[in-house]
Amino acid sequence: MTTAIALQENALGNPEERRRYVLTVVGCGRMGLPTACLLSEAGFYVFCLDVNPYVVNQINKGMSPFVEPELSELLKRNLKQGRIKATTNAKEALPSSDIVVVIVDTPIDEKKRADYSNLEGSCKTIGLNMKRGTLLIVQSTVSPSVTETLVKGTLETSSGLKAGVDFGLAFSPIRASAGRVIKDLRSYVRIVSAIDKKSLKAAKAVLKTVTAGELLEVKDMKTAEAAKLFENVYRDVNIALANEFAKFCEREGIDYMKARKAANTQPYCHLLRPGIVSGHIPKDAHLLITEAESLGVRLKMTSLARKVNDDTLSRAYDLVNDAFRACEKPVKRSRIAVLGVSYRANVKETKGSLVIELARLMRKRGAYVTVFDPYFSYRELKDLGYPAEVTLSKTVQGTDCLVIAVGHNRFKRLSLRKLIILMKKPAAIVDLAQIVHPSKAEKEGFVYRGLGRGVWTK
Repeated sequence: MTTAIALQENALGNPEERRRYVLTVVGCGRMGLPTACLLSEAGFYVFCLDVNPYVVNQINKGMSPFVEPELSELLKRNLKQGRIKATTNAKEALPSSDIVVVIVDTPIDEKKRADYSNLEGSCKTIGLNMKRGTLLIVQSTVSPSVTETLVKGTLETSSGLKAGVDFGLAFSPIRASAGRVIKDLRSYVRIVSAIDKKSLKAAKAVLKTVTAGELLEVKDMKTAEAAKLFENVYRDVNIALANEFAKFCEREGIDYMKARKAANTQPYCHLLRPGIVSGHIPKDAHLLITEAESLGVRLKMTSLARKVNDDTLSRAYDLVNDAFRACEKPVKRSRIAVLGVSYRANVKETKGSLVIELARLMRKRGAYVTVFDPYFSYRELKDLGYPAEVTLSKTVQGTDCLVIAVGHNRFKRLSLRKLIILMKKPAAIVDLAQIVHPSKAEKEGFVYRGLGRGVWTK
């Protein structure tokens, strides 16, 4: 059997060839587990290596630790066919693996600096246990040069082997969104780069087995690393622009959503919706800022966009406060219901969500806050630290203000007429997700406030 590092680009064209290779995915979170399942579906025998025993136990039971379309079916099918297994034991998985895919988290610390300790620790473990001829494909989001320096150096030091000679090393970032990970992994263009041509050919052979999208080669790994960060910072900057325009509209008495719709009829104008930016986008911006500062470069626009978007949290509270003034009520000792805790609409995922910070801000001002999210059970919300009620009706009952923090589709179908009956009069609604039409809210008797809805806040 050809070693993984020596694979030619079209060497894995059928399942029979793939069955000859063992593969380990290191880090089986929201991106890692779908990747592992797709590789298993392609025919590889796959180990899911994760430090979390709960995650490992859930996977081996055929139960995904999180909700993701298609994932449960993929996992159950491949478990049944004996092609996938989860473990916390690196010595069980890595020594027999021909290919290792690294998808561990790369967070930022409390000072918003890049923290690569998880990645470094994983690479050390891999190096201590991998065999000669292994192909490693890094898919974690990292700053430019991290794969060529920290990853390569840690692997070489811990293994005693040399990258490009004894093992292959490639980088191909994950480009997928929660709620559509399987679809995105199968269809999006995959950026790929490697330490040398041999590693590049081998990595492309593996990636071709799970994607119908184009494989886009770039010059080197730091270019691929930069491309992933640039695409997310681009979105962060554009949301910051939307948030600035929304702030202006609130003061000027303009409905931003109507102005946006008109402006976007120009083919080169693509204004986004305003809102609180959560999830991985803020983290990726800080990864880039950290790397730039180490080079003595100040990314002024990137940093300013982060500040603008971070400030949106306090602006959201200002809208709540303004709504209470219009109701001639104080925020202190009021009751506020917050709808939605996910980091974005229509997904069950709170990682990176700033809704809890908004709830804390309102509680700090003396309000009693309860939350509801249709994607989470009452117990799950409690375990996450949210003050919750069992049902939407109980959450809203007796409240002074309804804050729509996340634009889940279910919230678009809310009956404002039924909700206002449950609330204290006069009742307010603060729409941070632009899903309630202001005139409909006011027709039902609500005092309405919304991000960028200046025509109702002037």
